[in-house]
Amino acid sequence: MIKVENLVKKYGSLTAVDNISFSVAKGEIVGLLGPNGAGKSTTMKILTCFMPANSGNVEVAGYNVFSQSLEVRKHIGYMPENVPLYPEMRVNEYLYYRGKLKGLRGNKLKERLKKVIDSCQLSHQDSRIIEQLSKGNRQRIGLADALISDPALLVLDEPTIGLDPNQVIKVRDLIYQIGKDRTVILSTHILSEVETVCERAIIMNEGKIVFDDSMSSFIGSGEKSYVCEVNVPASELKEALQKLPEVINIEISEAENWAKAKFQSNNDALDLRESIYNISRDNNWALRTLDVKSPSLEEIFVSKTAR
Repeated sequence: MIKVENLVKKYGSLTAVDNISFSVAKGEIVGLLGPNGAGKSTTMKILTCFMPANSGNVEVAGYNVFSQSLEVRKHIGYMPENVPLYPEMRVNEYLYYRGKLKGLRGNKLKERLKKVIDSCQLSHQDSRIIEQLSKGNRQRIGLADALISDPALLVLDEPTIGLDPNQVIKVRDLIYQIGKDRTVILSTHILSEVETVCERAIIMNEGKIVFDDSMSSFIGSGEKSYVCEVNVPASELKEALQKLPEVINIEISEAENWAKAKFQSNNDALDLRESIYNISRDNNWALRTLDVKSPSLEEIFVSKTAR
């Protein structure tokens, strides 16, 4: 569905997108992540024919973004970060108008209008003036606008920005349902949103792609950390742990005759808890804590985008 090769975009001396390449298959839901200034929005604007690039090649649905932009736009539904609406219009009037701009007419337009109003849960709001609606419902209108031409590719730039937690959940669920029968690229700063909705993550930093893999690979890419507490002097516990070749980065402390060790493993495929338990049992040590913790999405994200 999408093929990006050696894409470069510069603003004067600033390189916003620095020679990136990736592809997105039909039916995939991909999260595009990165800190502010990483190049996400610029990449999405190039994909949606909003701006040109300095060099590289981009194809959407087999059409070249730079030389066949009108054909590309027929296959794309784009929801920008700040949805541009006409606040004085009613919801159904606005969507009808937007459908006509996108080439829909007659029964086809009426069918698509009813479809997007129902799928975006706007049926109880369709005759209301847009200005009177909540931020969450305005986001739904933006989503309905992006969907009205029934595009094969849906591009969403920060679709839940400015929403309260209840609205975020509703819009997130809506995106997940919509994504079942089309390709979706979702740009967001909310990592839990990507984890819930997306099958794959592409992380950008300083204009480059620093990660491109499945969400399961992303979540499993951080180092696990272990914690154990044993009723022995800290020096004895540290000495025992150092005999295990997989144990690294040991931090040890002691309080009220209990030694507490935090450490990591150089082999994520091996669970060290059984080895720690066996050491405690063989030495007749009292063991009151033995736990393993995977890094949070935020910690993994920071590790991949830290300067």
